[in-house]
Amino acid sequence: MTFDPERVTTVTFDSYSTLVDVDAAENALADRVADPEPVSRLWRARSLEYTFVANQIDAYQPFYEMNRDALQYALDVHDADISQAERDEILVVYHELDVFDDVRDGIEQLRDDGYACYVVLNGNPAMLSSMVQHADIEDLLEDTISADEIRTFKPDAELYRHAAARTGTPIDEIAHVTAGWFDVMGAQHAGMQGVRVDRQATPWEPFDGDPDLTIDSLQELAIALSE
Repeated sequence: MTFDPERVTTVTFDSYSTLVDVDAAENALADRVADPEPVSRLWRARSLEYTFVANQIDAYQPFYEMNRDALQYALDVHDADISQAERDEILVVYHELDVFDDVRDGIEQLRDDGYACYVVLNGNPAMLSSMVQHADIEDLLEDTISADEIRTFKPDAELYRHAAARTGTPIDEIAHVTAGWFDVMGAQHAGMQGVRVDRQATPWEPFDGDPDLTIDSLQELAIALSE
């Protein structure tokens, strides 16, 4: 697909892996698990898979609970016997994830260029609030939008339509920025332009078309919108 900057008046952002680095969660496992990398990867994968299944079988839980269950599964698979208190300490890391270096300057540039900026994510309100505060971007955002408001997760089109309604923007005037392949596709399916953040030069998914735009930093999006 081809990105059309003239259509864009509002920019929405995913959070995890887009604004903040979920790989930092591996550090929280390092002191408690012999080999933290596979545990961390399975934790993240199951967390997303649970949201996909929940959408289909009407089994919504707040994302924090999904994430907790996914962590327990990953620990069980790898025979990591840790206490509930230690598990809860690991989960806290999702409130304190490291922000990517380009995020604040990139959003600030977009705001200065006249674009209204929002965060739209699966996380429940407490996770969303702490993420925004820890990333130090609260002053740059118009608002934040949680999947908890309508009890459905990405990539359900209803969440993107809800986000458009909350921003007061026609859905085809929104560019949704995300590192998640399923999130790009969900946004495009709902009528937004899908902007993929790919900081590590990874392959794109080989089905259902391409993102409208692929960037390696939020500054690159500001440049694309100015052209």
